[in-house]
Amino acid sequence: MNYSQAISSTPVVLVEFYATWCPHCQRMMPVIEQIKELLAGSVNIYQLDIDKNQELADTEKVNSTPTFIIYRDGKSVWRESGEMDGQVLLDKIQSYM
Repeated sequence: MNYSQAISSTPVVLVEFYATWCPHCQRMMPVIEQIKELLAGSVNIYQLDIDKNQELADTEKVNSTPTFIIYRDGKSVWRESGEMDGQVLLDKIQSYM
């Protein structure tokens, strides 16, 4: 599946660009896992390592990690970088559902 197919795979999709060496990304990992469980079947969530997806990260203008992008119907509708409260992220995703 390519990126454009992935971001259109469900009406709302969350993409996280992260780095294995990023402490903020590491702290967000369990948060993202919880959100995946809560939204299973309704929202696809993709986590992309910027070191393995450098070209895509450049195309999407990812300048810091973690960067979260919410897509609705294949279009970017929200973007935020940095560590954040899980409930804030969950509420933001649900506001686009």
